[in-house]
Amino acid sequence: MNQRDTAVFDLITQEKHRQKSGLELIASENFVSPAVLEAAGSVLTNKYAEGLPAKRYYGGCEVVDEIENLAIERVKELFGASWANVQPHAGAQANAAVMLGVLQAGDKILGFDLSHGGHLTHGSPVNFSGKLYQSSFYGVEQETGVINYDKVEATAQKEKPKLLICGASAYSRDWDYERLRAIADQVGALLLADISHPSGLIAKGLLNDPLQYCHIVTTTTHKTLRGPRGGLIMMGKDFENPFGLKTKKGVLRKMSSILDSAVFPGTQGGPLEHIIAAKAVAFGEALTDDYKDYVVQVKKNAQVMANDFVEKGYGVISNGTDNHLMLIDLRSKNLTGKEAENTLIKADITINKNMVPFDTQSPFVTSGMRLGTAAVTTRGLLENDMLWIVEMVDKVLMNIENEKVITEVRKEVNQRMSDLPLFTK
Repeated sequence: MNQRDTAVFDLITQEKHRQKSGLELIASENFVSPAVLEAAGSVLTNKYAEGLPAKRYYGGCEVVDEIENLAIERVKELFGASWANVQPHAGAQANAAVMLGVLQAGDKILGFDLSHGGHLTHGSPVNFSGKLYQSSFYGVEQETGVINYDKVEATAQKEKPKLLICGASAYSRDWDYERLRAIADQVGALLLADISHPSGLIAKGLLNDPLQYCHIVTTTTHKTLRGPRGGLIMMGKDFENPFGLKTKKGVLRKMSSILDSAVFPGTQGGPLEHIIAAKAVAFGEALTDDYKDYVVQVKKNAQVMANDFVEKGYGVISNGTDNHLMLIDLRSKNLTGKEAENTLIKADITINKNMVPFDTQSPFVTSGMRLGTAAVTTRGLLENDMLWIVEMVDKVLMNIENEKVITEVRKEVNQRMSDLPLFTK
């Protein structure tokens, strides 16, 4: 049993080399600290712990109870939340638990259109959220690439959803949570903010705070929060469910109780205590001044990158960014997202093809690409490096059939990145 599994570990070594030698520009990816990595690979993976701290269905949970409570207290401090559940395995599972807790099958939800930068779990017809619930959508204005909240209000008044969802996977502007709460209150809906992408920037006050206005907030922990892959549910304050869910004794249930039950046993079994430990480590890191410096740099880098793409004639949706990412319409360059993704990977530059608002291509081709600065900032790159990155991306895309140029770019990228650690501080 001590024999090394070379088939697997050789591939892990190859993946480490790929990450270290290239430019990681996928907006939903990041690099974790050695401490997060150590916790995620710890002996805690051996422990089953169904239930909540001090309310487990298994014995021997004394230590993992302390770890999970530590994760909860740290994330509450980080975001100013009054309640949190750190058990969701991913952002999709966090959203699934919220919907299970507050909706009945067939209820109406209103979310941000996937083709405009939204998320699968906000009502897409191919996702559980679109299959179990009646979904409708709002989007951005074609001329500006920005959400028109008057139109969101009009759609909400027409559809009368029980759940209004905000947040996105490819929207580069900040959100007006106060206006959205007013809209939700008008139609009697709960307001859910999915902050999976910008959560790290929100935690340090660089973007508007959803916990002041939204009933429930969900996020992943592995993007700008720079933790392990996982999910999280929070509330700014607890409240009684307005839709009348009661306990067996006829008392209105608190939303915290409803959501805890929706996670387990509603949507998951045993929590991943090794990942919860890694979340606790990441939340601790995010409470430091070093992390504040990091997310400030992430935002600076994104703004420099977006502006430089604009100057080079690329169609940056909304003409810039407030957060860590940008969505680029490639039709002005006569390219598709698929062509861009497949060609840039030859130069060890990783991006993802992405639908743009009012796209004319299929989701498998797309007219755009999405880029983010969280991962390259973790590796220590600064504003001037963003200008170099844009130069490298542009050089490849403007020579998409020139293998000599692509090879030259790959060599330059490898030379510049290979000596940098995956995680600086």
